[in-house]
Amino acid sequence: MVERKIATSPDDLPSMEEMLGISGLEAMQRMLRGETVGPPIAGALGYTISSVEDGRVVFSGSPDFKVTNPMGTVHGGWYGTLLDSCMACAVMTKVPKGSTYTTLEYKINILRPIPLGMQIEAIGTAQHVGRSTGIAIGEIRGVEDGKLYATGSTTCIVMKLR
Repeated sequence: MVERKIATSPDDLPSMEEMLGISGLEAMQRMLRGETVGPPIAGALGYTISSVEDGRVVFSGSPDFKVTNPMGTVHGGWYGTLLDSCMACAVMTKVPKGSTYTTLEYKINILRPIPLGMQIEAIGTAQHVGRSTGIAIGEIRGVEDGKLYATGSTTCIVMKLR
């Protein structure tokens, strides 16, 4: 199993210059292989990258008590962050060398509560990535039960910097 490290300071992250020198797919593959660190949000919210393909990224995780709302259930922001991450990273796999991207907007639908400690997969699939925009869909599914817990869609802006 590959040991994946999480950034603990800005200095741990690859520089913008490094990122612009490779494609988004290569950047994601390097993270998957443990050659570059993952973002701190992944450590804070308990998820990790588990699969990268051209146009598809999967994150795995399990919510714990620290991501609950005042009612003791998983906060909607956890669902949103996981879906934003997998969908935007799916777009990233299609972004060419010399370009970058960011989320312009996203929408989620929470279908049912995820029990604390349950293993899930957040699957992002790029539907279109052009010169200026990328569109992707996402879903959160239980690993053991296969049930659909949430869905999402995103539009990202793609920016050529070189």
